[in-house]
Formats: sequence, C-alpha cells, structure tokens
Amino acid sequence: MAPKRVDKDARRQEILDAAVRVFSRKGFAASRIDDVAAEAGIGKGSVYLYYDSREALLEAALAQYAAGADILLRQAVEGDAPPLDRLITLVHSTIAHLSTQRDLARTLLDLWGTDHMRPAYRAYREAVTTVLAQVRPGLGLAHTTVLIGAIEGVLLQWLIDPDIPLADMAGPIVDVCVEGLRERA
Repeated sequence: MAPKRVDKDARRQEILDAAVRVFSRKGFAASRIDDVAAEAGIGKGSVYLYYDSREALLEAALAQYAAGADILLRQAVEGDAPPLDRLITLVHSTIAHLSTQRDLARTLLDLWGTDHMRPAYRAYREAVTTVLAQVRPGLGLAHTTVLIGAIEGVLLQWLIDPDIPLADMAGPIVDVCVEGLRERA
C-alpha cells in the first residue's frame, strides 16, 4: 500500500488556520504548539515540519494578512479613481476583509499593544495619509489616526458584541469620517 500523499501547501495552510483559531481563543502568549497541533488534528511533530516555532506561525499569519492588506493599500494609493473614491473604497474593502476573518481580527486585537503590529500600522497610516493629502492638502497623520480609529473602534465593538453587523459598518464610517471631505458645491 502506497503512503498517503499530503498536499504540503494545503497542510501548511491548515496548520496556519488552526494556529489563528488557537491564538484567537487563547491569546498568543498562552498558546502552545501542542494546542495548534490538537486544533489541526495532527501530531506536534507535524507542526514542526512546517513551522519551527509558535512565533513563526504568528509571523506567517501576519504576513498572510499583510499581503492582502498591501493590495488594498496599493489600490488606494495608486488607483485611477479620484482620491476620495479610493478612500471610500479602502474603508469598504478593509471592513469587508476583516468581517470574514473574526479569528484573525481577534488575534490582531490581542497583538495591538505589541511590536508585532508596528510595521503593519506604519504602512497603513502612510497609505491613508497619502490618499488624504490627495483629497485635500493639509490633511495628515491626525486625520488618518481618526479614520483608522473609527474603523478599529467598530471592529472592537464587533469582537465584543457579535450582534454588531461589521460588514454593514463601512457605510456609516464613510458617512461620518469621509463624506465631510467632499467638496461642497
């Protein structure tokens, strides 16, 4: 009988998904490789075939998230649409992206006070600040901070209270934080 063939890319993703679920449930600091292995339904040694540490799992999860976020940010900065429309699209895309990834969002919340998030935040703030300055000269980091704070405030409320319809919150964020930037006729 031939040995069972394992799709290594699929297994790597299964382990990563299991890690994010464990990090979400237990917090990164309290999570162990044993927990990830149990969640994935595999032996601890199998996790180590793909990731050499718990930190490597976290870095892979953050890198995967950052890759998706980078696409959204690049579209916002380099897109052909008017800057205000690109900003509105970014708010909608960010909310849509996070609303399908509750475990990852909870993991990000767990890490917000750590150095793990600094590079992602820096890139996010730089991109939003660039677009805001294209919308109206003089808008800068303070305005970016308020907009990101609104997005994250809604995200936090959704994590605390699952009855908050996160996927429906982009419109109100745009209404309150972005539409005021539109030129008045």
